Amino acid sequence: MTRYSRHIILSEIGQNGQDKINKAKVLVVGAGGLGCPALQYLVAAGVGTIGIMDFDIVEESNLQRQVLYGTSSLGRNKAIAAKKRLEDLNPTISIHAYPFRLTSTNALSLFNAYDIILDGTDNFESRYLINDASIFTNRPVIYGAIYKFEGQVSVFNFKNGPSYRCLFSEPPKTNTIPNCSEIGVLGVLPGIIGTMQANEAIKIILGLEKVLSGKLFCYNALTSETSTISFSKVEMEIEKVLARKEKFETNEHGFNCEDQIQEILAEKALQNENALFIDIRELDETPKLELSQVVQIPLSQLEHCLDQLDKSKDIVLICRSGIRSKKAVSLLKKHNITNCFSLKDGVLGLMAYK
Repeated sequence: MTRYSRHIILSEIGQNGQDKINKAKVLVVGAGGLGCPALQYLVAAGVGTIGIMDFDIVEESNLQRQVLYGTSSLGRNKAIAAKKRLEDLNPTISIHAYPFRLTSTNALSLFNAYDIILDGTDNFESRYLINDASIFTNRPVIYGAIYKFEGQVSVFNFKNGPSYRCLFSEPPKTNTIPNCSEIGVLGVLPGIIGTMQANEAIKIILGLEKVLSGKLFCYNALTSETSTISFSKVEMEIEKVLARKEKFETNEHGFNCEDQIQEILAEKALQNENALFIDIRELDETPKLELSQVVQIPLSQLEHCLDQLDKSKDIVLICRSGIRSKKAVSLLKKHNITNCFSLKDGVLGLMAYK
């Protein structure tokens, strides 16, 4: 086939190797900075079945690095927008969009439907959830992470090898690690790391050697320096995960995170007549909220505006997806304001409810 001719003429791939790629099934969790480039190259390579999972919507600030989308994609769900664009790139394969959040109740059934899981998420809760679900379903995970100018790539749970918890046994304390929206990220960096994740997936599909299992590849975009850290499987960590299997789908397995934050669903918050909504997004973030009893105070200014909060109200903090709002709750509790909640899934949760 002309589409894959440059693969087929490689002696390491050939027609047999391309057939393996065409039969493979890869689930990409997170269609953001990492997921976009990974998806583009996996689809172009001819991976026969691609799953795209993301509950987020495309925002203008995404376009600096998530080049799978364009201006016409703004406001659309990422999984659905990505599917449409990728079907044009390669209409010969099957692409499935899952426009919702990965949870402990849907992870196992989804993972069982795919051969490889590619982690394009940007928060620790999701990474540990993906890790544990991959152990239960015996699926390899292609891991990627970015921070300002630095990126990491590894492969977990490959052929009974080390898992994410073997490298990072416990999550950091809640809100101690800022995300891209708070500290920024070099636009080309997720393109580099996401493409490397796609490369590891193809290596696994083809059965090539030197997969990054038990190795953490680190890249610095400022200095162009690279390093590789080796790590081993820690049986005790695997056993801890397996011991929680029965409680996993009931969402009782937990992630051993400290400082758990109380969340509230959009439906319950909107029905609460005593609720005061605090929009902690930056002033230029959209969409604007059309709610009564809503005040906009960016997270960076919140600590200096405590006198604006009506302490007799149930304070509901809102960000884009429910991550920054948890940090805001922690901040308020340090000032003895305890009747406060993080709106689960943030603005996205509100939009889904409405």
